Amino acid sequence: MSTDDIVYDYTRQDASGASCTAHAWAKVPATLPPAEREAAKARIAELLKAQDAVLVAHYYVDGELQDLAQATGGLVADSLEMARFGRDHAAKTLIVAGVRFMGESAKILSPHKRVLMPDLDATCSLDLGCPPDEFAAFCDAHPDREVVVYANTSAAVKARADWMVTSSCALAIARHLKEQGRKILWAPDRHLGRYIQEQTGADMLMWNGACIVHDEFKGLELELLRRDNPGALVLVHPESPAAVVAQADVVGSTSQLLNAVIHGDAPAYIVATDNGILHRMRQAAPGKRLIEAPTAGNSATCKSCAHCPWMAMNALQGVLACLEHGAGEIRVPEPTRTQALGCIERMLDFVQRHPAALAKPAQGFVPNVGAA
Repeated sequence: MSTDDIVYDYTRQDASGASCTAHAWAKVPATLPPAEREAAKARIAELLKAQDAVLVAHYYVDGELQDLAQATGGLVADSLEMARFGRDHAAKTLIVAGVRFMGESAKILSPHKRVLMPDLDATCSLDLGCPPDEFAAFCDAHPDREVVVYANTSAAVKARADWMVTSSCALAIARHLKEQGRKILWAPDRHLGRYIQEQTGADMLMWNGACIVHDEFKGLELELLRRDNPGALVLVHPESPAAVVAQADVVGSTSQLLNAVIHGDAPAYIVATDNGILHRMRQAAPGKRLIEAPTAGNSATCKSCAHCPWMAMNALQGVLACLEHGAGEIRVPEPTRTQALGCIERMLDFVQRHPAALAKPAQGFVPNVGAA
């Protein structure tokens, strides 16, 4: 099958499009022996300091990379905080452990800095499922709409947008646009778009895309899991299907879900997002019981395997290659970079002017309706 034949978002029940995990390709590095791991971490810490570099890691990458970022003065965060940190940090080189759109966003905001990634092939199904040329044609067909794109898109798609949003600020920005009487053209995640539309009442036209991780969560299986764990709070990322979001006690971004565990008083939490976040949750709230939300039925070999295959491509070996050989450099050509910069800066400026908009995730369980 050629790339021209791939259905990037499926409409059939057999889920045979590229948003199915069966089509996810990733070359996950082999785990280093303990002695080599420790030597690699020590060498990375030494080179970060020597090269005036900082390591920025997403919550979904390997826990060892998260710990290394924190130990060396870097950051572990969601995509919004990663963007702000990279822009504001004084380091001349940014090592971005995540997926490609995160490195591109860092380079767009900091063109004078060198931005390196452990593996440039680490991408995202939402990015893949929103080709720039097709998206531009979609926008051209609806010139009356404000173009709002999720962070999980390429620099070329952002260059066509009026706003970029992350899951932590999307609701606030959509409400703002609705209050201004603006109609929205939204891309690419249809689940997040539907959730925003339901919560804000905004007039939104959707691109049909989905995250291969969050799209796999199952509403029926989650209901059965909740019955087996009475008292456990359900934490859901809004990229999940409606049947999953409908059962949530808390709906929010990765940072918001993390804070719900840290500050919540429940003894157990069912977590419906990439299981990479569990590493930081366990560190920040060691007394809480964390349960992975189900991605498959009882007959499946993997009951819950919610982990992005491209996030898994980030490893110590890749970070070391960045620092020793300058591997994995991100470049965003002009005029794409300048055109994409506007929508990202517009988001960051809005967040700075409206900090309360990000204070709390949606809470409150309403069966079969969603988060209230």
